[in-house]
Amino acid sequence: MTSETITAAASGTWRLGDLTVHRIGFGAMRLTGSGAFDVGTPSDRERVIGVLRRAVELGVNHIDTASFYFSSLRSANELINRALGPYPDGLVITTKVGPGRDPSGAWYWATPDQLRGQVEENLRQLGRDHLDVVNLRLKGPGPIAEHFGALAELREAGLIRHLGISNARPEHLAEAQAVAPVVCVQNRYSIDSRRPEADAFLRTCGEQGVAFVPFFAIAGAGREDGASAAEHPEILAVAEAHGATPAQVRLAWTLQRGPHVLAIPGTGNPDHLTANLAAAALQLTPSELTTLDTLAPA
Repeated sequence: MTSETITAAASGTWRLGDLTVHRIGFGAMRLTGSGAFDVGTPSDRERVIGVLRRAVELGVNHIDTASFYFSSLRSANELINRALGPYPDGLVITTKVGPGRDPSGAWYWATPDQLRGQVEENLRQLGRDHLDVVNLRLKGPGPIAEHFGALAELREAGLIRHLGISNARPEHLAEAQAVAPVVCVQNRYSIDSRRPEADAFLRTCGEQGVAFVPFFAIAGAGREDGASAAEHPEILAVAEAHGATPAQVRLAWTLQRGPHVLAIPGTGNPDHLTANLAAAALQLTPSELTTLDTLAPA
């Protein structure tokens, strides 16, 4: 399929609270290098700055990032600030807090009292006076009201516009909504790596007007390491039928899960960027969707 003239607008729109975004956006994790964080080869700074600017030119108005997306040489937030500041009207930047990394790169999980520092770190790095959307990334099962309440206080103070949750379960959504409005749920979700109960949770989000934002939609089980060179024969067959790539099929399947489902593929490669956005115009048939659905793990 051709990709030169296809923009993010082909994916349609969804509202995150009062903010309207195209349903295909951009994930910033891959900006720092060939692998996430300190893994792989550092990115070419000017090249990824060019990718960010080209993404916005092609209609991307939703960028997902985090202050812990950094390597020894690159920071995703700093690259976004350098490439796009002063930010164009309508650009929505979503970030996440909960996990953190100290200057050495060592990981920690924030206490409720530490969340303000993480929010302020994102503000400084991005050069903004408020954050459009902040997702509370969850560590696992268990109550979240204290952490989410701390973010709700920062929302009331004007540092955050909207709140979401990440790596969440249905009970987390209900608990968070009892504290403050939730505009999005960001979970691991792909054709072949979603949990058995994930489809029901996706539908629940749609029924409540909450955006569902999959991460690792292309990488699948590869997670931070990226997509595997091996691919399911079923995905290859659909890709061949449409003159598309397997990655485009995975993104098209993601977008066709529901009008409230957003995609945030990330890349530091300008050719991959245009190919990813072109997936917004790829319409899979009902029979193809049924075939791909069978790839879900038991």
